[in-house]
Amino acid sequence: MVGLNRLETMGGLVVSLPDDAGLAAAVGEVAGVEFVQWNLDGPPPSPHIDMVVPPYWGGPRRLARVAEVSTQLVQWQSIGYNGVDKHLPEGVPLANAATVHEAGTAELAVALTLAMQRGITEFVRENDARVWHLRTFASLADRRVLLVGYGGVSKAIEARLAGFEVQVTRIARSARTERNLAGAEVEVLGFADLHAALAAAEIVMIAVPLTVETRGMFDAAALAAMPDGALLVNVARGQVVDTEALMAELNAGRLRAALDVTDPEPLPAEHPLWACPNLLISPHVGGDSTAMMPRMSALIRRQIAHLLAGESPENVVL
Repeated sequence: MVGLNRLETMGGLVVSLPDDAGLAAAVGEVAGVEFVQWNLDGPPPSPHIDMVVPPYWGGPRRLARVAEVSTQLVQWQSIGYNGVDKHLPEGVPLANAATVHEAGTAELAVALTLAMQRGITEFVRENDARVWHLRTFASLADRRVLLVGYGGVSKAIEARLAGFEVQVTRIARSARTERNLAGAEVEVLGFADLHAALAAAEIVMIAVPLTVETRGMFDAAALAAMPDGALLVNVARGQVVDTEALMAELNAGRLRAALDVTDPEPLPAEHPLWACPNLLISPHVGGDSTAMMPRMSALIRRQIAHLLAGESPENVVL
């Protein structure tokens, strides 16, 4: 990492921002920093850019252009970074956007769960048809909820479930005891206990990173372990769930699902998943809300402060 000597001799940092709507204005001016615009879709505006912030949309392929500059850090705008290592030049540090998307993703996860539990999807269709159909749906209260993965998103989901009077079980790669966002010490099971935990759950909420270990984690056997009528909510990555196996369970009427992510993605109009019963799909919008911009700009400003101080940046994952 370039330290204070460079700052003293060259007068500060160069930071590239994409033309994502509102981002530059949200970050604002920072003393000692020159901001340049770069979407990584053409030549860089400078041979040295201390921090490169790629566009939120567009995928990781354009990261290959980072090889055209010298840089201290690439600041990714998503939490997930699967596939990035295939395109990012070797030796370039990349930080993910932990602290940015947890609130929005957790909010959507709870909204999807409530929509499925309380029949909102059916009511919307009946509104369009002007049908008044009184019946009873399952509550969220008193349900047994399994959080699969126990990072920032699942902890944010758990915090938002606190008022719903649910019974929460947590499972992650390794069994451990740690503190939740409320400061309470909680037990986290390991993935070795996944099928037993699934069998005891009424609502399963997935928020794991996509890794070799989690790809296809929810295969036919895992889905079969879930009780009849259970709800699967996926706000992680589509490839964590075997789409064919899930469609079989949905078409049999045994399970329900709410998916913010799918495999493939975007989901083609002709894909049979659209036609499955007991299913709600949102188009991968978990972190894409008005909560994102203030958190993303605050992270960028913190990273700039770290670099100006000669400190290591936050969230370095590669």
